Amino acid sequence: QVSLVESGGDSVQAGWSLRLSCVASRNMFYMSWFRQSPGKEREGVAAIDSFLSSTYADSVKGRFIISRDIDKKTVYLQMNSLKPEDTAMYYCAAGGSLLAIKSYEHWGQGSKVTVTS
Repeated sequence: QVSLVESGGDSVQAGWSLRLSCVASRNMFYMSWFRQSPGKEREGVAAIDSFLSSTYADSVKGRFIISRDIDKKTVYLQMNSLKPEDTAMYYCAAGGSLLAIKSYEHWGQGSKVTVTS
């Protein structure tokens, strides 16, 4: 079992930036971020592997950056130029592949991000 603890969620205005962090109890090959807005299905945001190769959803390309510190067992999501449509609960996940949501076994409790216009 892998425990994942997210932090960094906040309420900000459109155009601002936020950085989410996720500390894992141990490293997994893929560490990823997903999000879920009220009334919508959970969707993939960004994934990064142990070689630091990253994948992004089209909706966040050019605005969000995923990174990880292997030694600290931590993955980050730098979110820039935030939009109201980025409002969601953001979840850290591990043990899956790329942004294939059903492949992930381990999930954090979520960190809430609210973006106001």
